[in-house]
Amino acid sequence: MVTKHLDIGCGTNPRNPFLQEELYGVDIQPLDSSKLEFNYVESDVILEKLPFEDSLFDSISCYDFLEHVPRVIEKDSKIHFPFVDLMNEIHRVLKPKGILYALTPGYPNKAAFVDPTHVNFITSKTHKYFTEPKLRAKMYGFIGRFKNLERVRWVKVTIELEKNPIKKLFKSIMYFFLYKKRSHLLWKLECIK
Repeated sequence: MVTKHLDIGCGTNPRNPFLQEELYGVDIQPLDSSKLEFNYVESDVILEKLPFEDSLFDSISCYDFLEHVPRVIEKDSKIHFPFVDLMNEIHRVLKPKGILYALTPGYPNKAAFVDPTHVNFITSKTHKYFTEPKLRAKMYGFIGRFKNLERVRWVKVTIELEKNPIKKLFKSIMYFFLYKKRSHLLWKLECIK
């Protein structure tokens, strides 16, 4: 059986940290999929369900994405929790024992606040709302279950996956000056079904 990986918020450079055989990417921006070397789907995953069938992926990654997902919005005169909804969708499309790998700027590091589109501030304890034993997000409609594969930890960001050497150099310099310390939190969660 072919293994599959989904990178959420992939842009033109999806990541595949577990080196699965088939790579999928989803992002809000329109891309010419005929020029891409991966399976691309355009979708607003913040306001819509992930456009994939149940239990399709062996792993999912979210690099610098979760901080862009609002915690609360009003839509159709109702309160919605897009972050909780996205976590439900990630759980739905992961296979049993599938892995969520998320790297996100963490509070209180300034990396969490630098970008004006960061609206979801992740702490070293946010994952506990989605992991056993407490599953605290159930009160907000979370129906999935994850468990920690590793302790959530602070990490330093690197740019090793950028293909364009000029962009890689620019991003490396930018990241050095902005994030000299460990600025991002790393989640490695296993899907329980």
